[in-house]
Amino acid sequence: MAKIVIIGGSFGGLTTAFELKRLLGKKAEVTVFCDDDKFVFIPSLPWIAMGSRKAGDITLLLKPILERKGVTFVHEVAKGIDADASKVLTATREAPYDYLVIATGPHLAFEEVPGLGPEKGHTECIFTLEQAERANKAWNKFLETPGPLVTGSVQGVSCFGPPYEYAFEIDTELRRRKIRHKVPMVFVTSEPYVGHMGVGGLANSKRMMEDEFAKRDIKTMVSAAVEEIVPGEVRLKDGTRIPFGLSMFAPAMKGVPAVAHLGNPRGFIPVDGRYRHAKYKNVFCVGVAMAIAPPEQTPVPTGVPKTGYMTVRMAKTASAAIASDIIGSSPPAEIPIDVVCLMDMGDTAVYMKASPVLPPRQESVFREGIWFRWGKIGFERYFLWKMRNGLSGLP
Repeated sequence: MAKIVIIGGSFGGLTTAFELKRLLGKKAEVTVFCDDDKFVFIPSLPWIAMGSRKAGDITLLLKPILERKGVTFVHEVAKGIDADASKVLTATREAPYDYLVIATGPHLAFEEVPGLGPEKGHTECIFTLEQAERANKAWNKFLETPGPLVTGSVQGVSCFGPPYEYAFEIDTELRRRKIRHKVPMVFVTSEPYVGHMGVGGLANSKRMMEDEFAKRDIKTMVSAAVEEIVPGEVRLKDGTRIPFGLSMFAPAMKGVPAVAHLGNPRGFIPVDGRYRHAKYKNVFCVGVAMAIAPPEQTPVPTGVPKTGYMTVRMAKTASAAIASDIIGSSPPAEIPIDVVCLMDMGDTAVYMKASPVLPPRQESVFREGIWFRWGKIGFERYFLWKMRNGLSGLP
């Protein structure tokens, strides 16, 4: 029986675990190590920050849903990987493996910009459940004495969607409360233009986003590099000073310390078209921890996003590759990864599709409509139901 260890219990780790048991059954002993005991539907975190969702609405306990499918769950942090000896190291054990799947997600590199982040800095973030809940408290406090608001993405960011959603959702809510005139809003981003998204733009995304920010009276600052953040002020490297009463910024990402030594200088893991490590053939990596080179050099560094949709696709391909190794069947085809994303905008939403994710593309779509917001709400419920029941084979 093959021993397969998975590090991480989010989109990549959970999908991989269910897929491996579906494909291999009793031919594999699958163990998931995760520092969180819950699966969190990350795309809904902006709604947590705005108060339209609670933690219980978007989370699932990992242990019961995994063990129902015959997967062992270990609620521990992976401290390191000994890839030469094929072992995962934690504070209490050494876990040997025949195959390892790294699905850790990222380290959020707040330390790269002085004053950035909710714990040691002066800005909110909405990339984890705890951060989003804290951001909701900050939002409610801000509403008592509204003032300037600044949001966006610092240099090196790869996940641009949440700051866009945050800006548009706040604009919508302020207008609903009839206090939008009390809140000057600035959107600061390392992108060379709004709608770039780290992928060179999609279809007419540049024009649509420029029009949307103008319509909502949100000032944009592109190709911006943040020097530091002090209480009540964002300071850019070009000398610009932007005051704020509330600020939320996306940080850059790096590989988590436990696996960074297996990756590039930023700690992201190099893989082939089936998500197998470039050197260690029994190590796979899916999701944000995997390395993707940017499609172009931008004036201020930007990274490439790896969405939940992309991560699930990676996880299914990696699982099929591992299963083919163990069973002795033909490996899955190497298919360029595409992306489908729904971005909420408070009173409407945008549907994005890029196939493949990086240009040149066979298909590129960027379309706005209220029905896409309904689609995002429906997808949240569908995906949580699918994971609750371990039905990873469904679309």
